[in-house]
Amino acid sequence: MNRDALRAVVDPEWLPWLGVVLLLVLAAAVAEGLVLGRRRGGRYDWRAFAATLGDVAGRRAIDALGLSLATPVLLWVHEHRLATLAPDNLANLALLFVGQEFCYYWHHRASHRVRWFWASHAVHHSPNELTLAAALRLGWTGKLGGAAVIFAPLVWLGFHPVVVAAAVALNLLYQFWLHAPWIPRLGPLEWLLNTPSHHRVHHASNPEYLDCNYGGVLIVFDRLFGSFVAERADLPPRYGLVVPLHSYNPFVIALHEWRRLAGDLAEARGWRARLRTLFGPPAPPPSSTLSRSPA
Repeated sequence: MNRDALRAVVDPEWLPWLGVVLLLVLAAAVAEGLVLGRRRGGRYDWRAFAATLGDVAGRRAIDALGLSLATPVLLWVHEHRLATLAPDNLANLALLFVGQEFCYYWHHRASHRVRWFWASHAVHHSPNELTLAAALRLGWTGKLGGAAVIFAPLVWLGFHPVVVAAAVALNLLYQFWLHAPWIPRLGPLEWLLNTPSHHRVHHASNPEYLDCNYGGVLIVFDRLFGSFVAERADLPPRYGLVVPLHSYNPFVIALHEWRRLAGDLAEARGWRARLRTLFGPPAPPPSSTLSRSPA
């Protein structure tokens, strides 16, 4: 494998710009906290904000190690690509955007419906209050889980892994504002775009709202594949995990679902049960009668 190519994926040229973007979104999250705290008489969970900063710092430290299960796979796929495509014309840009949205939808859906991937993604759903800061809590083990292999079709078509990674980064940047619960519904745009209203439902742990609205910029694939759920005026979202996580310790936040997965694996009997534990849907809490939607 080409070592320079591997370095390009792990540490692309545009990486320094991520620091600038991170500072901007942190400033926006702090501003939101100050405004909300003032409106609520000082009631804003700054300890959760600090825990999210710990999550960001830990993720940056782990990313600096360049460890990724998906990167070698994506580079191998790129070596066997059908063509070479660059985002230098409107047709290729449109293909990249729609293809990335399609792959992101299935990546996000798998992150909820495959236990191995959920162990990393659960961190993002751990805040018990939806805020702009919650958008930054993404966990430490995402690259180690390998879910990014779901973007391999775009690389096989001909887009370089760095280009695909940049498209996904822009997708995630778009989603930052979706975590502002104070933004109202946006009229006709709700039919096409992923909006704060749709994302409030996605972050809710109400049984009626579980496992839905997986889109990035667009909501159309949720509508096409039956995973769309509209926000209801009579059912306010209850944020956080089905079993709320109340810890502010970044290590507990990052590893709590991995610890639960390890415990379930230890109790599983036989390879079939172990594989189901690893790659089946996340199990409901033992004391709960809630059945998770297969959406």
